[in-house]
Amino acid sequence: MNKTIKNLFYLLLPLITGSIIGFIISSFIDYPSLIKPPLAPPSILFPIMWTIIYILLGISFLLYKNNSQDNKTINLVYYTSLVINLSWSIFFFIFKWYFFTIIVTIILLFSVIYLLYLFFNHYKPAFYLNILYLLWLIFATYLTIGIYILN
Repeated sequence: MNKTIKNLFYLLLPLITGSIIGFIISSFIDYPSLIKPPLAPPSILFPIMWTIIYILLGISFLLYKNNSQDNKTINLVYYTSLVINLSWSIFFFIFKWYFFTIIVTIILLFSVIYLLYLFFNHYKPAFYLNILYLLWLIFATYLTIGIYILN
């Protein structure tokens, strides 16, 4: 694969896969009908936030790949956390496995914390670009637990 195609792959993978999952789950989304905990945002905020997060995630991985010595652990944690992230929506919206998604969210949260730790030690700009992701996951953990308890 030439460098331009690799760079586009690194940059766009989170956004494209997130969009595909969004399309797959779109007819199953019942967020407006769920009882939500305090501070739950309106539905429109989620695609906006995830688009921003996926763009930042792609940029961070692209910058890491182009400016740091390649690290197999970072690659594994990055791709694994992306798969976990994408699977959450399927478990939550299609299968309605609310308790299971709490577990998935916590696993994702710890995998992203580990990814940020690795980015911090290998290429700090990638770390900084993912702080929003970490904050959003902490909030998503609160929402997931709240939705499970209330529904």
